Amino acid sequence: QVQLVESGGGLVQAGGSLRLSCAASGSVFSMNSLDKMGWYRQASGNQRELVASITRGGSTVYADSVKGRFTISRENALNTVYLQMNSLKPEDTAVYYCNALVRPLLTNYWGQGTQVTVSS
Repeated sequence: QVQLVESGGGLVQAGGSLRLSCAASGSVFSMNSLDKMGWYRQASGNQRELVASITRGGSTVYADSVKGRFTISRENALNTVYLQMNSLKPEDTAVYYCNALVRPLLTNYWGQGTQVTVSS
């Protein structure tokens, strides 16, 4: 089992910045088996969508809507993934969820979500 705990959400004005953190915990085996980690978001009435992901080796993928504004990073030694969000827009308002895939079956784990609200 893997537990993901997010932090760093909140209310910010348009143009502002927030940094989300997600710490994974579990057995030593699970921590050594963490594969891709990422952030998804779900706005009210919308489907959950990928924001950004990062492999253990540091390869990243971003949604077109956040390219150039958001940066995902990861500290493998701390089993933690971050999402630096700059130049925030009201349309970034959503619940942000941390996601982790664990080998060998690439089992999916989710955090509880953290609310990000961007006011205009």
